[in-house]
Amino acid sequence: MISSDPTLPGLIGAHVRERGEQPALIYQGTSVTYAALAVESQRLARGLRSLGVEAGDCVAIWMPNTPAWVAALLACARLGAIALATNTRYRSAEMANILQRSAPKVLLLWPGFRDIDFLSILDDVPAADLKSLTAIIAYSEDGGANLPEVFRQVPVRSYGEVASCAPLDEDASAPDAGCVIFTTSGTTKAPKFVLHDQRSIYVHANEVAPAFRYSESGTVTLGVVPFCGVYGFVTMTATLAAGAPLVVASSFRADETIAMIKRHRITSLNLTGDMVRQVLAAAPNESAFASVRFCGCGNGCPQYAAPAAAKGLILTGIYGSSEVQALFSRQDESVPLPERAIAGGLPASPQARVRARDLESGAILPDGEQGMLEISAPSMLKEYFGDEAATRAALTEDGYFRTGDLGYTQSDGRFVFLARIGDVLRLSGFLVSPLEIEEIVAEHPSIAACQVVGTEVEQALRAVAFVLLKPGAALDESSIIEHCRARIARYKVPLRIFRLEEYPTTVGPNGVKVRKEALRELARELCW
Repeated sequence: MISSDPTLPGLIGAHVRERGEQPALIYQGTSVTYAALAVESQRLARGLRSLGVEAGDCVAIWMPNTPAWVAALLACARLGAIALATNTRYRSAEMANILQRSAPKVLLLWPGFRDIDFLSILDDVPAADLKSLTAIIAYSEDGGANLPEVFRQVPVRSYGEVASCAPLDEDASAPDAGCVIFTTSGTTKAPKFVLHDQRSIYVHANEVAPAFRYSESGTVTLGVVPFCGVYGFVTMTATLAAGAPLVVASSFRADETIAMIKRHRITSLNLTGDMVRQVLAAAPNESAFASVRFCGCGNGCPQYAAPAAAKGLILTGIYGSSEVQALFSRQDESVPLPERAIAGGLPASPQARVRARDLESGAILPDGEQGMLEISAPSMLKEYFGDEAATRAALTEDGYFRTGDLGYTQSDGRFVFLARIGDVLRLSGFLVSPLEIEEIVAEHPSIAACQVVGTEVEQALRAVAFVLLKPGAALDESSIIEHCRARIARYKVPLRIFRLEEYPTTVGPNGVKVRKEALRELARELCW
C-alpha cells in the first residue's frame, strides 16, 4: 500500500516497525534485517553529512551490488541528496564526463573489486573533473589495507569509518526531492542523466511489488543484475517495497546464479537475454529452476523463451527504460509462449497510460497500428539532470514521455514494443550511443574518422567500427582495440575495426549522411 509518506526513509521505516528483525537482504550467506539496514543507512547519512553532503548534492556510487549500495541509497534519500548510479564497467573517459557534469560531493567505490583498480582508473581522470569531491569513500570486505589517506588531494575514508557514526534521526527526505540519477545514452554522444524523485521511486516500487508477484507469501528475489542500472535497481526497490528478502549477488556467473537459485529457493528474478543464454548452458536439468515462479527477460525473450521452457524456466516478456523505470510492464506468464515472450504487456501501474503516435503525421494511432510509444505514468522521470532543453524535448505538451520506441497498443490495455527508433545500440543490456564509441576510437593517432554500428555475433549484439585512416597511417587493429579497452567499458569496445576508403553516403535535404544500414550489412558480411 502506498502511504502518505512516499519517500525511501518512509518505506524502510514502515518495514522496521512491522518486520524489523526479518531479512531484507541476504549477502554471501548472511542476512541483513530491515532494522540493521535502517541503522546502517542512518549511520552512513550522518557520515556523509560530516563530509559536506547536503540536500540536492550528488553522491556517486561506483561499486557492485552489496548491502552497502542499498544503505548508501537510503542514506542519500534521508539527506535529500541524489545517488548517482555509476556503472562499475566505466573507465577513465566515462568517469571524467560523469564527474564533470554531476559534480558529486562524495564518490563511493570498492577499490579492489574483481581485481579492478578503480583508483588507477580514477588517476587517469583530469584533475578539474575531481574538484567537486570533498571525499572518496573506499568500501572493502577484507579490511581495506593500504588505502591512501589522500588521493589526488581528495581525502580518502574507509566505508567502515564513515558508517560507524551515530545514527542520524533527522530526516530531510521529501517526495519531490531528487533521489537517483541513471546514466543512459541516446542520440547524443554524452550519456543523459535521468533524474527521478523519491515519489516516483517509491510509488513505482510499491506498484511493481504486487504486479510482479513480489508481495506473495514466500517470495525470495535474486538481485544479480547491477543496481547501477534501472533494471537491477527496480528489482531491488520493488523487493524492499514488498517486504521480501533479496539475495544480493555482486557479479554474474551462470553457475553461481544456478547455485543461489537452488540454495535460497529463489522465486523471482530478472535477467538479460545474454544472462539467460549462459544460465541455460550451465543448467544441468529442470530441477535447477524448480522454485522459480517468475523470471522476467528484458531483451532476447522471444529468442530464449522456448529453450528456457524446455529446461523448466518460464521466461516472461517485460518492458522498461531509465525514463519510466524498469519493470514498467509485463506479460502474463500463464499465456501461451509466443504471446508471453513479447516485450511490453500490461503496465504495473493502474494509472499508467500508453499510446502510439504516427511517425509522419503525428496523429495518435488506434490499437494495433505501429508508431512511437508515448507513456504517462507515476514512474516517469523528474527531468534530465542539468539539461532543460532535453527535458522539454522528451515530453509532449500534455505530459507524455516520448520513448523513441516503435510499438503499438492493444485493446485490453497492453502494448507491444517492437524496436528502438534510431541507431542506439543495446550492448550487454545497456543502451549505448555509437557517437560515444566513435569519439574514443577517433582519439587513436592513426584514425581520421570513425563510424560504429552493431551486428549480432554468437547471439549477442556487438559494436563494429569502420574507420578512415590519416594519410600514411596503417591499420593496427589490435592497437586500436587496446586503446579502447583502456578508455571505455569492455562491452562497448568494438569487436572488430575495419578500414574503408570512404563511407557510403546519401544526400538529403539536410546534407550528406552516412548510410548506417549499408555499414550494418557490411558488418554482417565481414563478421559472419
